[in-house]
Amino acid sequence: MTGATAPAAAPAFAGGAADVPGVPGVSGTDPSGFPEQVRLYRSPYRNWSGETVSDGLWACAPRDTGQVVAVVNWAHRNGWTVRPRGHSHGWSPLTLADGARDGRPVLLMDTTRHLTDVRVSAPAGSPASVRAGAGVSMEELLTRLEEHGLGLTAAPAPGDLTLGGVLAVDAHGTAVPARGEVRAPGGTYGSLSNRVLSLTAVVWDADGGEYTARTFDRDHPDCAVLLAHLGRALATEAVLRVGGNDNLRCVSRTDIPATELFAPPGRGGRTLASFVEETGRVEAIWFAFSEHPWLKVWSVSPGRPLTSRPVDRPYNYPFSDNVPRPLADLAGTMVTEAAWYLAPALGEAQSTAAAAGLVATASADLWGPSKNTLLYIKPTTLRITANGYAVVTARSRVQRVVAEFTAFYRERLAAYAAEGRFPVNGSVEIRVTGLDRPEEADVPGAQVPALSALRPVPDRPEWDTAVWLDVLTLPGTPDAPSFYRELERFLLRAFDGTYALARVEWSKGWAYTDRAAWDDQEVIGTAVPASLPGWDGAVAALDRLDPHRVFTNPFLDRLLDRGGA
Repeated sequence: MTGATAPAAAPAFAGGAADVPGVPGVSGTDPSGFPEQVRLYRSPYRNWSGETVSDGLWACAPRDTGQVVAVVNWAHRNGWTVRPRGHSHGWSPLTLADGARDGRPVLLMDTTRHLTDVRVSAPAGSPASVRAGAGVSMEELLTRLEEHGLGLTAAPAPGDLTLGGVLAVDAHGTAVPARGEVRAPGGTYGSLSNRVLSLTAVVWDADGGEYTARTFDRDHPDCAVLLAHLGRALATEAVLRVGGNDNLRCVSRTDIPATELFAPPGRGGRTLASFVEETGRVEAIWFAFSEHPWLKVWSVSPGRPLTSRPVDRPYNYPFSDNVPRPLADLAGTMVTEAAWYLAPALGEAQSTAAAAGLVATASADLWGPSKNTLLYIKPTTLRITANGYAVVTARSRVQRVVAEFTAFYRERLAAYAAEGRFPVNGSVEIRVTGLDRPEEADVPGAQVPALSALRPVPDRPEWDTAVWLDVLTLPGTPDAPSFYRELERFLLRAFDGTYALARVEWSKGWAYTDRAAWDDQEVIGTAVPASLPGWDGAVAALDRLDPHRVFTNPFLDRLLDRGGA
């Protein structure tokens, strides 16, 4: 129901073609001279929503950093590009650019098979940390931390994200300090990139004339661009600062109308900002054409509240993980019969199913170790395409941002519907986080993640919060790109740096034309670079670390063009 999508032909769920042994010369470029110690095979690539698909690519799965370096140097000598692949739980073309080729063959590097070591360090009286391979999943990482009484302040909802992917795009959860809350040791309210103490990446060694693995401590200037490198680098492992594992209570509500939850500031009542102030951890999921959002409110709760159901594992919303048959049938009809006019019925059905499912599964009030309420999206979730933006502002203006965005969204959705057009059949999702303040890494001289959407805005110290806005719909929905384009233009206009600043969420959809995402050159070449101070310097640093452009693709070449296109 939330968090993902289907290809244009029919609603999609988890699954995909199996890897097959490589047979040199079958198709594409023959990878002769490939390192013998690394197995080579054919593999398809498919992103989360099924909108980027490529079959029969050469792929490998190095067992350690040494093998990674050997593969990268082979690629450099032979004119290949290397694209690291995790669980492919993303939308934007940062791994592969669909249909775009630059003349060089592509090698996929699977990090999930072997680059998964996790080593926890929790010496008595000292801050805790964890050293983890780039291919470890967030679920496995959080599980290992939990075994040592450790955890994260917040985390993305899917458990099948790799650490390398999370750090590449400054992935985030939802958390700011609650009223009176003091940041605990090892805690941070920004992205997971802000937890990095050191990071090992494969970079060019000019003296040696080859690529080599190098570890960058958080205070090293080049670490700044590696903390959210967008796929323009290759990291093999990272050391993260972690803290004690909180027990979290997660209460779900579906009784507050959108007109109250997203009301303009000053009206009082049960607004989103009031819940942010009370607990610091919220998420709103507002199904299209429905009136009562699904609101999740987390709070730190050392002991189990009397009414809460204890949970000892994640993914506690089975009605969302495995879409009920009536919803699946309705979505299938919309796609296969082009019955997009059923979007209002689907939105209401999703809202009703969520409210009923929370009661039927006793999941409206959950309590347990943080992982078990933070992770709730499985690969079996209905796969939706999504746009994504972070609006950086002062915490006192969170409700204003939410109210202005939702009012515009509601008005445009109604206007489209009046014309018989239904571009959205999923939901709006809203989360609130802090920023990537380097002092929260507890490392003297820590670098700010240069390309993070949560990078603090210079000369705006009062801007301490980001409101994350996503709109989800089935892939292939007619008029969706033009609707997304209107939303994007509104965001860039309304949050232009006067009282708030809109930035793109790297892993989602953005730069919309009336035809497609990642296609508007004005956004790609002007708006995005202007939203992040020091853009040209960051791009130059990435170019210096990989001057032969082994870690790139045509879309990244277009995006990371110094000074815009």
